[in-house]
Amino acid sequence: MTTYYYLVASEKFLTSDSENLHEILDEKHRDYKEKNKEIDFWFIKQPAFLDAPEFKEIKAKCPQPAAAVVSLNKQWITFLKLRLEYVITGEFNAPSDTIPDAIASLAVAV
Repeated sequence: MTTYYYLVASEKFLTSDSENLHEILDEKHRDYKEKNKEIDFWFIKQPAFLDAPEFKEIKAKCPQPAAAVVSLNKQWITFLKLRLEYVITGEFNAPSDTIPDAIASLAVAV
């Protein structure tokens, strides 16, 4: 089982131009590519892990539809929390009975 760290907020908030999260993610992706480092972070619209019973209270606190940044790097999620306001952070282990896929999305592909 692997420990994943997350930052969750409303999708509208995380994708707004004023928060510049897309620029942060693009820069991190570019840096990893230059260093031949394996990607260990994902942006997920409507993350499925929020439907796990242990996330009932977190989901209730977060405006829907939600989005999340999930990472294997705890320090990076802490950095993002300090950079962004109005977010919820935490951690979970997957795969598990209630979270079979840590980065699964419930968003319908268009």
